[in-house]
Amino acid sequence: MDSNKKYWKGLEELNKTPEFVEKNKNEFPEPIPIEDVLSGGGLLGKTPRRDFLKAVGFGVGAVTLAACQKVPVHKSIPYLIKPEEVTPGVANYYSSTYDGHAILVKTREGRPIKIEGNPNDLLSKGGLSAQAQASVLDLYDINRVKNPMKDATEYEWKDIDAFVIRELTAIKAGGKKIRLVSSTVHSPSTLAVIADFIAQYPNTKHINYDAVSYTGIIQANQNSFGKAVLPHYRFDKADIIVSFGADFLGSWISPTEFTTQYVQNRNSKSLQSKKMSRHIQFETGMSLTGTNADVRIAIKASEEGVALINLYNAITGTTLPGSKKLTDNATNSAIMIAANELKAAKGKALVVAGSNDVATQVLVNAINSALGSYGTTIDLDNYSNQYASNDSEFVELVAELKRGEVDAVFFLNANPVYDYYHSKDVSDALAKVRLKVSFSDHKDETANLCNVIAPNHYYLESWGDDNIIEGYYTILQPTINPVYNTRQAEQSLLVWADAPVKEYYTYVRNNWDKGLLAKGGLSGQKGWETLLQTGFVKTADKPAGTYSFSRDLNAVAGTILAQSAQLVASGDKKFELQVYQSKAMLDGKRANNPWLQELPDPVSKVTWDNFAALSLNDIKKLGLAEGDVITIDANGYSIALPILLQPGQAEGTISVALGYGRTMSGPVGDGVGKNAFPFHSFRNGTLQSTAVATISATGDNVVLAQTQTHHSYEGRNVIRETVFKDYLKDPYHNSGRSGSDHKAYTSLWDEYQRPTYNWVMAIDLNACTGCGACVVACSAENNVPVVGRDEVRRRREMHWIRIDRYYSFNDTEK
Repeated sequence: MDSNKKYWKGLEELNKTPEFVEKNKNEFPEPIPIEDVLSGGGLLGKTPRRDFLKAVGFGVGAVTLAACQKVPVHKSIPYLIKPEEVTPGVANYYSSTYDGHAILVKTREGRPIKIEGNPNDLLSKGGLSAQAQASVLDLYDINRVKNPMKDATEYEWKDIDAFVIRELTAIKAGGKKIRLVSSTVHSPSTLAVIADFIAQYPNTKHINYDAVSYTGIIQANQNSFGKAVLPHYRFDKADIIVSFGADFLGSWISPTEFTTQYVQNRNSKSLQSKKMSRHIQFETGMSLTGTNADVRIAIKASEEGVALINLYNAITGTTLPGSKKLTDNATNSAIMIAANELKAAKGKALVVAGSNDVATQVLVNAINSALGSYGTTIDLDNYSNQYASNDSEFVELVAELKRGEVDAVFFLNANPVYDYYHSKDVSDALAKVRLKVSFSDHKDETANLCNVIAPNHYYLESWGDDNIIEGYYTILQPTINPVYNTRQAEQSLLVWADAPVKEYYTYVRNNWDKGLLAKGGLSGQKGWETLLQTGFVKTADKPAGTYSFSRDLNAVAGTILAQSAQLVASGDKKFELQVYQSKAMLDGKRANNPWLQELPDPVSKVTWDNFAALSLNDIKKLGLAEGDVITIDANGYSIALPILLQPGQAEGTISVALGYGRTMSGPVGDGVGKNAFPFHSFRNGTLQSTAVATISATGDNVVLAQTQTHHSYEGRNVIRETVFKDYLKDPYHNSGRSGSDHKAYTSLWDEYQRPTYNWVMAIDLNACTGCGACVVACSAENNVPVVGRDEVRRRREMHWIRIDRYYSFNDTEK
């Protein structure tokens, strides 16, 4: 029996808006004369799809001949001595690492052209994020800093070195503080370099600063178990997953790795083994993870803590002080169902929360302890090194800067003038610092305020290593000579510390020879060459211990309830605001990458912008429409953004993506969207992503560059799906070929012999999460040009862009 569900590609189709009905009727409009299409004016006009196909199918030869003209003749100069490993037209592959994941870099004639996942990578098994796929484009960014700079003037490296050493020597003698600020460093060799630098300048302190922090989880584990670590979560070992606002398939901690784990219990192989995990998601805004959940419940941020308390009560049979039911009965029922399913799967259950609040994460620890998750789905012994920032440390650094106690500060892969919630405090305080050095390869918001820019190599030009999971080490090797006159930040630190070994390749090699090679059972030159070929080594896992929770939760529950009360928004124009990371932009470091700007958001399909996501009922109450611009005011900061009508958005809430609103990222990212980082607030020792906001309409309306609806399903049963219990009875249930009918398969195409190859492309839709990485991969593979925000808007007006297949922007209708 076929499914009776109705599917739609956009709200226009669901609601049958007059505009959609009219455009749908005119999907194949009357053609204009082909002569007009081929004329100059016709080619610049809005050409219907049928005319485009006519022009291609009938007139492409004529157009080609008409376009023939003499072109300049370029004489190519062959290799005088061809490198042995280079064959023109044949790609070479080099193992390397991206954010700790083993990767393969595809090169042609010595130039990296494509990043691919290493199928032997122990974490992602060959998977790769959209950011990693797009990273090859940044290598060739002409907006990178091309030479070291001092006071906005380019200098030779020797002059920069002499100046920095002279300044550091004077600061050391004066006894003032030196601070090195970086995003979390998980490279063993880089950490060793920093230790050597601190040994030379003992008044130095290294501070890990992440724009999006996981301090809450780390401190909660310290409070709960005496281990200040970020756990290694194992979604592949969980029969049931309950998530409270953790977008673990999109942006939370390690989404590429978690996606690989997650689909292992949901893909076709798992189904053939009669096994499928269960996933329940409670969240405010619709996330990529929420779209993949078996059950999704929309709740406000203020309700999340209360829901977790009720879940704990239902699992343990206790009642924490202040416990209360939520106002929505369906949500209360869902919590009870989740509790019963979690208890039934003890030892194979996992509860996660996206909150950065310590008290919330302590309660989550108590729940997982009661479920026997430690040692199975949560590993505190083979922990993650991916994030190690301490929000309080950076807050204290800003205070030190304000007091004038710091005379030198270095920034490595950190841009707090853009992404700190009180960025003006940072920029004002930097004026009091004598020596300010940025290692950024772009003149970003923070580098612009530094008197020295010592541009770092891009990772494809660098030597190094990584260790994002305890016991798993990957190697970074250059795949091209430096494009510009840059130098690795580690080498700069070694030179300024007057270290015995100043060449960073030699330093990395020595570091591995001292012990890391041996951990992988390798040694000597042969072992080093083997490492460069395989890309990683893995030591034996430590036994994953079980951890019992024994803390008193009364005070924890009180803190959670007090915070929830602070978030409750009262009044027609008051909303609970939540900021989040979009799949493409994340924290905004790669905002100048056009492939990422052009990547449609997996949920909203919006490109080149962030927006204010609201529910349909809230938009109706406000008397507004999609695209209307509203001002959002929270924490003393306000921005104006267009409204996006987002199905699944919790009523009374607004969601806004981080990573936009850059001012010094480059011509691609500057001025795109608005900066939402100032909506963060520092509460209970951590940076948190929720606030109470007041909104007001500006009277403006903009068209979002969105690749949503094209064509319609016209009532056709295109999408086939079933539920797991019916699949177990009949694997062909609801496929249109149930029972014995599946044997009578009829093809639309004439049969033909396949003596050697039978090419086919199949996508396991149970394993595809819709992340969009493949769109960027296709762009990288085919060198797809970027059309830009205005062109996306124009094409949306013309009803060109389709979403029901892999597409690229220069290939609107094949």
